[in-house]
This record gives sequence, structure tokens and C-alpha cells, in this order.
Amino acid sequence: MKFFFLGDVVGVSGRSMIFNNLLSEIKNKKIDFVVVNGENAADAGVGITEEICKDFFNCGVDVITTGNHVWDQKETMFHIEKENRLLRPQNLFEPSPGKGFGIFTAKNGMKVGVLNLMGNVFMKKSEDVFETAEKFMKRYKLKEHYDFLIVDFHGETTSEKAAMGHFFDGNATLVVGTHTHIPTNDARVLKGGTAYQTDAGMCGDYDSVIGMNKDNSINRFLKKKAIKHFPSKGDASLCGVIVDCDIETGLAMNIESFIYGGKLKNSY
Repeated sequence: MKFFFLGDVVGVSGRSMIFNNLLSEIKNKKIDFVVVNGENAADAGVGITEEICKDFFNCGVDVITTGNHVWDQKETMFHIEKENRLLRPQNLFEPSPGKGFGIFTAKNGMKVGVLNLMGNVFMKKSEDVFETAEKFMKRYKLKEHYDFLIVDFHGETTSEKAAMGHFFDGNATLVVGTHTHIPTNDARVLKGGTAYQTDAGMCGDYDSVIGMNKDNSINRFLKKKAIKHFPSKGDASLCGVIVDCDIETGLAMNIESFIYGGKLKNSY
């Protein structure tokens, strides 16, 4: 069983790389299930639309996760109620539209749980993420309710993400961080068998400031005249992880960072 997780897709350049390359990567690497964080996929670099969701699903994505920008395109609040493959963080304050967890069927018929969480440190206010995770693990069990579990932890700090990885160790197939848009060099399988990477990175143009136009971003830091953030439109990189899993245990056997195209040094 092989999973492909791709980090935050940013704007047109990130979407184009997904549309032009994902189906061939799924075929070449014999991928069984694909999760993409799409919360920055809209043209403005924040939020996601119904049309973009459909495009992602048509090119091989199985589930879309999000984060703090989930509602930045207002239509998402309505679309998420009818599209169960689009998730928002589980620990958003209730009542919130949509849901943060689902069980999905992979191409090979196996059941895959996908849980979307959002950190509390330096992020928009939400319910305590560790209390939410603890409640989840008391209710759902690996190999009982699903064959595999993928956790997208959308957070700002490395310490909070690392702690969550160890918290789920042995109870999830993969815990991977999103949000900071920079791929970390710490992909590994933890002692209990959970694959982990602090941040998957982004699918976007790295000749930028985390996907946004670099000149405009610098002017904002210098408090010079600047306009609202907008995405950089150069050649994008695809960034994420590929995980090989044990069908019997639901745990990971191997995790590899995936970087393809654009300005970064490619891993494939």
C-alpha cells in the first residue's frame, strides 16, 4: 500500500503542477491513495473553490485537507457540506460547516481514515488540538475502524508538530505537517511505526516568500507601499511525502520526501 501526500498548493502555479504531473506520478510510482492540502489553491493564494476541488479530484486526488484559510473563499462554507472529500480542521470551534475526519476507500479497496487538525500556537483560535486528538484516539482505532490513518497537522511551530507525531505514534500510518510551506529534512518512521515529517512543504513557486510574490512581501516587511498578498507565478515545485505501508498492521515501513520541479533540488 502506497500513499502520496502533497503539501499546501499555492495559486495557479501550484495547481498547474498538480494538473500536469499528478496522474503520471500516480502511475509511475504505483500510488494507491492521494491527499493534497488545498487551502491556498485559489488564484489569490488563500482558500479553495468548488471548481478547483473538482479539478483536483479529476487528476487523481482522493481527499483534500485544509487549514486556517479554509473559509477565505466564501463558497467553501456551502460546498464543504456536500463534498465529503473536502475536509476542514477537526478542532475548529463548533458549529462549523463540514467535517474534519472521514473514512475513504482507496483504489485497492482498503479503508483509509484522514484526519485534519490545526495547531494552537500562533494560529487562529480553535479547540485544544491535543484534547481533540486524544478524544479521537479513544473513539477510533487503527485496523478496527479503518485500515490506515493519515493525519494532516496544519501548524506553525515545529515543536507542536513533533509532539503530535509522537502522540499518534503507533496509532496512525502517517502524521505530516503543513502550513509553513518549507519542506523539512526529517522524514522518518517513528518507533511505534508511524511515518512522520514536520512539514511537507508547498506545491508552488519557491522563487517567492512561501509562495507569494517576493518583492511585494519584502515591501510589506519594510513597511513600504505594498498591495495585498498575491501568489508568485513562476515555475512551481511539487513537495510532499510518499509512504509505503504494511497492509497487515496499517503502519509505515518507509517514508521518502518528494520534491519535483522548480527551484528546489529534486528528490526524484
